[in-house]
Amino acid sequence: MARQRDYSQYIQSEDAQEQLYKRSLIVVMMSQIFGGAGIAAGITVGALLIQQMTGNESLAGMPIALATFGSAFSAYLVGRISQRYGRRLGLGAGFISGGIGALGVIIAVIIGNLTVLFIFLFIYGAGTSTNLQARYAGTDLANKKQRATAVSMALVFTTVGAVAGPNLVIPMGHVADYIGIPTLTGVFLLAGVSYILAGLIFLIFLRPDPLLAARAIELAKTTTKEHANEGEFIHEHKASRMGIWTGAIVLVLSHAIMVAIMTMTPVHMQHHGASLEGIGLVIGLHIAGMYLPSIFTGILVDKVGRPVMVVASGVTLALSGILAAYVAGGSVFWMSVSLILLGIGWNFGLISGTAIVIDSTDVLTRAKTQGSIDVFVALAGTVGGLASGLVVAFSGFAMLGLLGTYIALLLIPLIIWVRLKEKKSSVKVS
Repeated sequence: MARQRDYSQYIQSEDAQEQLYKRSLIVVMMSQIFGGAGIAAGITVGALLIQQMTGNESLAGMPIALATFGSAFSAYLVGRISQRYGRRLGLGAGFISGGIGALGVIIAVIIGNLTVLFIFLFIYGAGTSTNLQARYAGTDLANKKQRATAVSMALVFTTVGAVAGPNLVIPMGHVADYIGIPTLTGVFLLAGVSYILAGLIFLIFLRPDPLLAARAIELAKTTTKEHANEGEFIHEHKASRMGIWTGAIVLVLSHAIMVAIMTMTPVHMQHHGASLEGIGLVIGLHIAGMYLPSIFTGILVDKVGRPVMVVASGVTLALSGILAAYVAGGSVFWMSVSLILLGIGWNFGLISGTAIVIDSTDVLTRAKTQGSIDVFVALAGTVGGLASGLVVAFSGFAMLGLLGTYIALLLIPLIIWVRLKEKKSSVKVS
């Protein structure tokens, strides 16, 4: 009862709900500026750092694999904490953990201990999954026509930090040299500070908690309803379960493809004579492709529909894979085109898949379900990161691009099958 009294103004007033929705979205956007900067560290120099320390190319995928495995573990924890205590504590703790992991990477490199490095890369992954889960915080009080747009707004502001990060590799390297730490760890210093700031923004400013407010509103509505027809409830539950699985598959496949190709791009380009500045530019443009189109993607997903944008994701990712397979590895221009398309395809898949998941979940269990799905998304990234190094080592970068194309095209028959199942279900009900 205390919780409902705390949120009574939001239960009673739609205007108050709208104001809290907008305020929560602003806090999410503020945090994403810093969270985006933290993402860039492992992506840009992680593979190069491992290669430098071990001299083993087949281990080049380990940093992103470990970070994404840590991301999977933390996604589960952040989802459960958010479910019980709200978004503020879940997201705040996740970001600060990621910051501690990033700073720990610097310590591991300084002492030259590979085991310690792997442990802190695992912890660093908490920042990545938390940054991804933060997109849900802006949707808790959004109506169905606002959900994809709310997700997209969070991702747009991630662009600021995420694009700047890879292009700060050289300047942060100078900072690292100046304070006496290894050059390549400079960008992890940026990540550590950025993630901790993102976490503090949530802990300090995300009040009242939008998830707890949405839950109180839903509970209040439930208590005023008459008993629903049991048959209608069962049908609705089945339909939502299909939506959860569909959204999860879209998220998993698009993320696995993106991580796999992105992970090995720096190593592939370096082998073909590209400079560190050129590699940083390509990764920066790739991350811009991941996040910058978000505002338009959100509007498109809300206007033209989730299925259309899932198909668009599959086609765009497939084109990226073909380009990655056949363009010159030393060409900054062509690798940029391929990686921009890779980012855009991931963006389409992330926002459309997320919208499908949100549409299909109940606010009372939403955070737990979202966290569980993000576990599989992160594990897909782990598999993609590990497999990418092995595929390139034994079959070449071209094969990696073609495998990405094949997997991307699977999204098209998936969404056609789901649409046919939905039509058959609606016919039976009518």
